[in-house]
Parts: sequence; C-alpha cells; structure tokens
Amino acid sequence: MFLRYAPTTPLVYNQYKILEPRLDKQMICPVADLDIIFTPLVAFDEQGQRLGMGGGYYDRTLAPWESKSTGPIAIGLAHDCQQVSALPTESWDIPLSTIMTPSKIWRW
Repeated sequence: MFLRYAPTTPLVYNQYKILEPRLDKQMICPVADLDIIFTPLVAFDEQGQRLGMGGGYYDRTLAPWESKSTGPIAIGLAHDCQQVSALPTESWDIPLSTIMTPSKIWRW
C-alpha cells in the first residue's frame, strides 16, 4: 500500500522502526495510479536483478505490472558499490528495467 506524502504529513514508526506516513485511508494511492516506484536495494547485477531485504514487498507489488505496458515504472536507486556481476534469482523475482547510481543510469 502506498500513501500520498507531503513535507507536512505526520510520520509514525512502523514495525521495522522506519518512519512512514500515518495510515489515513483518504491518503491511499492505488499502485495503478503511480507513474514511478523508486525501489531501494542491497545489491544489483548487470541483468537488472535486485537483491532486497528479503521481504518480497516490491516483487509482490510489481508482479501484476511485469508484462504490461501500463502501470508504474520501477526504478532502483543504488550506490555504485552495490553492483555485483550476478545475483541468484527465484521465479518470483522481478528485474528492474532501470537502476540509477551516481555514475550511471542502467537500462534493460
């Protein structure tokens, strides 16, 4: 679930001790209405695969849009040092079409 955010949006700590917008059903933004989803990652490889924190949240969110020409574009945000030559993958892993680092924009 995604919530609209503004600098004045009240934040609360979630179960992982990360600040996020307080749940307000009037602020829910359906994934289909998003243009871009910036995805965090631990590592990425030269094929656009990303390694996350193991929860599968982004894979489940992106799965319905993987083979469609509509829906949000997922862009990974990373540091150059997070690139590796190859990552192990599972059938549910959704590769990213774009990953941005300080020195390069990767596109597949």
